[in-house]
Amino acid sequence: MPNGLEIIHPGLFTTIQDLGRFGFQDLGVPPSGALDTIGLRLANALVGNAAGEACLEISYMGPVIRVAVDSVRIAVSGKVRLAIADGGTPRPVDSNRSHRLKRGDTLTVGAVDGASTAYLAIEGGFALAPVMGSLSSYGRAGLGPLGGRPPAAGTILPLRLAQCRDAEDVTFAKPMDYGQGPIRVVLGPQADAFTQDAVATLLASIYRVTQEADRMGLRLEGSKLAHRASADIASDGLVSGCIQVPGSGAPIIVLADHQTVGGYAKIATVISADLPRLGRVVPGTSLTFAAQSVAEAEAIRRAQEREIERLIRGIIPVPSTGVDLDALYGADLISGMVDAVSGQGR
Repeated sequence: MPNGLEIIHPGLFTTIQDLGRFGFQDLGVPPSGALDTIGLRLANALVGNAAGEACLEISYMGPVIRVAVDSVRIAVSGKVRLAIADGGTPRPVDSNRSHRLKRGDTLTVGAVDGASTAYLAIEGGFALAPVMGSLSSYGRAGLGPLGGRPPAAGTILPLRLAQCRDAEDVTFAKPMDYGQGPIRVVLGPQADAFTQDAVATLLASIYRVTQEADRMGLRLEGSKLAHRASADIASDGLVSGCIQVPGSGAPIIVLADHQTVGGYAKIATVISADLPRLGRVVPGTSLTFAAQSVAEAEAIRRAQEREIERLIRGIIPVPSTGVDLDALYGADLISGMVDAVSGQGR
């Protein structure tokens, strides 16, 4: 049997992604890459990889995978239902920690709870050839490993390591705080193409993510945004997070697989620190927006990077008692009520 991971069932929509493919937008190639870059970085940290190592990006429901190497260390970031089987009955295990699997073990990645994406990292990464400098998959153009397609049942994903390190499994001392409240934006670059009422409406309204949500972008429904004249502009470059408004007045937030140029006026751009939040939203999610200056957006991103670094530096060994970390985080430890910590792993 070839050395790697065998896809038994592909899940709902599983793709290979890293931090993105940059420097080719002038050729019409978008960056692609992880929708939730924080989640990808955290999964990699748990298995000792570099931050940008390619992972499996799992959308809503994950794959079933059989181990076809001597041993492998994996980690799944996000709140995900996982189970490992070694030939017997699958046993539930925690996400947001590393696990060592041996040849023949089966990993079932179930539903992603409360978000649209999660990330499966493999110690050492995949032994796949980069396309234009990246392992990110861009299905619309067939770019990336496997021709940019999700791995099908029967696919063997080759690994760089046939055996993982002899090391203890680890977890985070606390969960990552992605932030709450409004999605923060910098107005423009064509805010002057909209009426003053339209800008005020964007910042005062509640919008809902429609079913037309994918890796390319999020269509929103809610209060319409009026242009001063036409919605059309001379086509110019797009970046992840910019908010286009076509003639219908319904905003569209473009994401990692966005087209590289567009001819609709852009009322605002989501700050980079909040893009991972948008990469996790599901249809039906309500969004509000708040304006920030460029300087404020940069300060928020720097603070976020410091928090991510602290979280990674604070990685700890998995408690030998198998403490349920979700219960621990939710326990009322200040008052001394610790009943939520049962001491039993899930």
